[in-house]
Amino acid sequence: MKIVIAMDSLKGSLPSLEAGNAVREGILRAMPNAQVIVRPLADGGEGTVEALTLGMGGKLAQVNVSGPMGHPTLCTYGVIEKNKTAVVEMSGAAGITLVPEQSRDPLLATTYGVGEVIRDAIAKGCRRFIVGIGGSATNDGGIGMLQALGFGMLDENSRPVGLGAKGLKSLETITSSHVAPELKECQFRVACDVANVLCGEQGCSAVYGPQKGATPEMILEMDQWLARYASLTCAKYPKANPKLAGTGAAGGLGFAFLSYMDATLEPGVHIVLEETNLADYVKGADLVVTGEGQLDGQTIFGKAPIGVAKMAKQFHKKVLAFCGCATEDAIACNSHGIDAFFPILQNVQTRREAMEAKNAKKNLMAAAEQVFRLIQSMQE
Repeated sequence: MKIVIAMDSLKGSLPSLEAGNAVREGILRAMPNAQVIVRPLADGGEGTVEALTLGMGGKLAQVNVSGPMGHPTLCTYGVIEKNKTAVVEMSGAAGITLVPEQSRDPLLATTYGVGEVIRDAIAKGCRRFIVGIGGSATNDGGIGMLQALGFGMLDENSRPVGLGAKGLKSLETITSSHVAPELKECQFRVACDVANVLCGEQGCSAVYGPQKGATPEMILEMDQWLARYASLTCAKYPKANPKLAGTGAAGGLGFAFLSYMDATLEPGVHIVLEETNLADYVKGADLVVTGEGQLDGQTIFGKAPIGVAKMAKQFHKKVLAFCGCATEDAIACNSHGIDAFFPILQNVQTRREAMEAKNAKKNLMAAAEQVFRLIQSMQE
């Protein structure tokens, strides 16, 4: 039997490939002669850099950048030499988890460090970029990133505006004369799983501003500043469109990528499945295994396991899933390609105990072994 495993990370416990290898070990205990292939999986969020980079034969790189509040931050990203690709999570340079809750302030938080990561990758020869833009601390419309890449964001006196959303307040002129010429050679695929536009009631300020520390007064101001920024951008780049779904992602970073770098905004799991060529492995498999930390009613809305299941069904494959836990509404997954799912908890444990890497690995192996012992017995 040929089995292909593509497990998302069990967040807080095991990264994608470790989770997949734990399932593989459990399967081989039950079916020693099975051919079991483990492939990386992610959805563009946490764990994407490690899963894609290691799964595609690349190497991890690190660079010191300006964090969201201006403090030095060591950001890890991936370099896949064979196709000159960099894999970047914006949260590694400008993520909300880098800022203590009491210090969060979208007026000051900047995406400058994201631009520094891109600059470093370009210097290493990368010309293709896969960028996950979830989990930001910022609401600056991406101007920090653009400033780091050489775009001029200037006030009425032709001086650079300040970093953070407050810099948008004094923005009058946008220039591109100092942008590195290599940027025009670069292709950007941006993993974007939100449909928010840049401004308005469904814009980034109104929807995500509060969790980043914005007061109601800040939200109104930032929304007005972003609207003016969008107007200036559209005048310079006619293809820019702040009303497109996804332009409000990461505090407007989606708009910056789309308008200034001709990026495509795509569901994260679609990018990962395509870049890892998972279909080439699935089409020859007898069975496909996927999973994540928690299966619930939200899993069906673009989460990685459902992306795997939908692909597998194109080839008429059966799909099993393992998960740390499953909520009552996880049954929705059964009508979206996952034929059966199995929570892995073996005995009574606290959440913290269950999420310890050694316990999660042990539980995954044990659950996989028993499920595949059943499959083996039914084939005899």
